Amino acid sequence: MNLETWQWGLLYFAAVISGFSKTGIPGISILSVGIYANVLPARMATGVVLPMLIFADIFAFLVYRKHLEWRRVGRLLPWALGGLVLGWLALGRVDDRQTARLVGVIIAAMLGLHLWRRRKNADEAAAHAPAWLGPVMGLFAGITTMVANAAGPVMSLYLLAMRLNKLEFLGTGAAFFLLINWIKVPFIAQLGLINASSLTLNLTLLPAVAVGALFGRPVVERVNQKVFENTALALTCIAAVKLLFF
Repeated sequence: MNLETWQWGLLYFAAVISGFSKTGIPGISILSVGIYANVLPARMATGVVLPMLIFADIFAFLVYRKHLEWRRVGRLLPWALGGLVLGWLALGRVDDRQTARLVGVIIAAMLGLHLWRRRKNADEAAAHAPAWLGPVMGLFAGITTMVANAAGPVMSLYLLAMRLNKLEFLGTGAAFFLLINWIKVPFIAQLGLINASSLTLNLTLLPAVAVGALFGRPVVERVNQKVFENTALALTCIAAVKLLFF
């Protein structure tokens, strides 16, 4: 690719953030998504990001596999698959601006719901999570990950609502996204967004993804649970604002 040195620097930095967000602080990947979208053509960015997310998901799964809760993944996955199909059908019918606003509205609504529930007694809220929460979150996660690679904030809100500790949060999220991102590959390939050019760029950037993923676990071990949750919520809010207004 004919990129300037500073553009390559931004891409490597974004790749490090992609890895770090999977094993360290969830939600910080919004920074890397913004970099990819500004340095690369929009459609190419979609095809480049997915394989790097899968690579980072593998790291996160291996690091946190002992802490994941498979039943949480199982409850979301069937609904997320339905969301993937809906998102794939929508890709050819909405433009980038409409997509961004749709995802922003979904995230903002889920954020409002989470904050409302958190005002109640925390143990009561977790024990009596409404039966529809899993299906709704799963459906929206499938739609948003297909149309904009933006399911991270939706998943963060679901895992926070389940009152998982930070290691269970990261392990369960890693397993869910490892499965869902692999399932997305044929859909994205069918749209022509994964090709020889995008895969060549992936091979160049994968070492930076690995570096970021390796740094995540030591960092998260030094962050207490409350700071972890509030950081995830703050980054989710930033994601919603960006998608809605910028």
